Amino acid sequence: MGYAVILWVVTNGAARGQTLGVRQAAFIGVGAMVGAGIFALLGAAGEVAGAAVWVSFVLAGVVAGLQGYSFARLGARYPAAGGFLEFLVRGFGNGHITGVAAWLLFGVNAIITAMVAVSFGSYASAAVADGGAQWTKHFAVLVIALMALLNVLGSGAVARAQTVVVVVVIGILSVFAVATLANLDPHLLAFSGYPPLRDIVSSVALTFFAFLGFGVITFTAKDLVAPARQLPRAIYLALGIATVIYVAVALGVFGVLTVDTVVASGGTALAVAAQPVLGDAGYWMMSVTALFATAGATNSGLFPAAGLCGQMATIGQFPPAMGRRLGDRVPIGLVMTAVAAMVLAVALDLSAIASIGSAVALLMFAIVTAGHLRLRGETGARAWVLVLAVATTVVVLLAFTFTTLVEEPATAVTLAAILVLSVVLDLSWKRIRDARG
Repeated sequence: MGYAVILWVVTNGAARGQTLGVRQAAFIGVGAMVGAGIFALLGAAGEVAGAAVWVSFVLAGVVAGLQGYSFARLGARYPAAGGFLEFLVRGFGNGHITGVAAWLLFGVNAIITAMVAVSFGSYASAAVADGGAQWTKHFAVLVIALMALLNVLGSGAVARAQTVVVVVVIGILSVFAVATLANLDPHLLAFSGYPPLRDIVSSVALTFFAFLGFGVITFTAKDLVAPARQLPRAIYLALGIATVIYVAVALGVFGVLTVDTVVASGGTALAVAAQPVLGDAGYWMMSVTALFATAGATNSGLFPAAGLCGQMATIGQFPPAMGRRLGDRVPIGLVMTAVAAMVLAVALDLSAIASIGSAVALLMFAIVTAGHLRLRGETGARAWVLVLAVATTVVVLLAFTFTTLVEEPATAVTLAAILVLSVVLDLSWKRIRDARG
């Protein structure tokens, strides 16, 4: 339903330049973060942290902010189309660590894009086709195709469409937050009802999932006029917007509903919380928000594909063909990612591996910032902040492993399989490359 607006934006802006501003780059990150996660996250986090989920979001925002500091410093010093994979090259060299990480990110990006697209498909099919499974897959393929088209038209088209998406999502969530906060019951948020601190800290492994998308902003560096100044601002702005939205929504939901009701409501918790204060219109508003949010997350998920494949092909980590274009405009890397996402969306049940993006992103963030410690003389970053960023991310990763991956064996097995496949692809391609001389 948002496509008429998005296509209008593209049609009226495709011929303009591809230069991005701070707000546009930040909105690409916000769109990647404020996707489907916030709708499904509150119930799961509430089971662990109770009404203190808002505290969990604050803590997760702090951890993301520490990583954002690292990425901002690196991006200001080494802006590149390859985004944070360029940071790995700088920190660990152009060898196997970077190669395995690149293949891992390529595969997981296709999986996450497919998962978000399926989420869009489920909302869209429920709205217009009574929720049929076949319609869900049709809508998932459609949204991937349309978002791939936006990316073919360039970063300017992506940014304009993402601006529309983010404005709609933030606008509706802001209305929701104001309405629920104005009608909240303070007793439902009383500190006396909070679980032990260890449970709140443990829940950060869940709420941190909502911040993972900020890394996408690093792939906008090639389109910024002054990346050394603009990229850090975009990262901080995106993280600030996301944190405020998450905390406000969590306070509103748990201030209107009991913890048991939120947990029982699952992915519809926002709609259930909206109904007492906004009536039936609350359900409609949340449905619109979900459609725009998942479309935006699909758009942002595809955005790094061209830069990732192009940069990795240039430095020899990927076959040269993956960095080329069909005609003058269509990046082969983007096409490969979109096609892979479509196949995954149609052929597999992705709900069983819903946490794989969290595991990979946490691992990547920790490795990138560990490598940053070797470069801090060039970036001017403070060593104690980087050490704290690595330590807090490792704690979240360990908590995530023992609280989530243990309960999702399919995710753990899939993650192991992708890791092994990434190593095999890296070794195989480098053997072929070296044999060619």
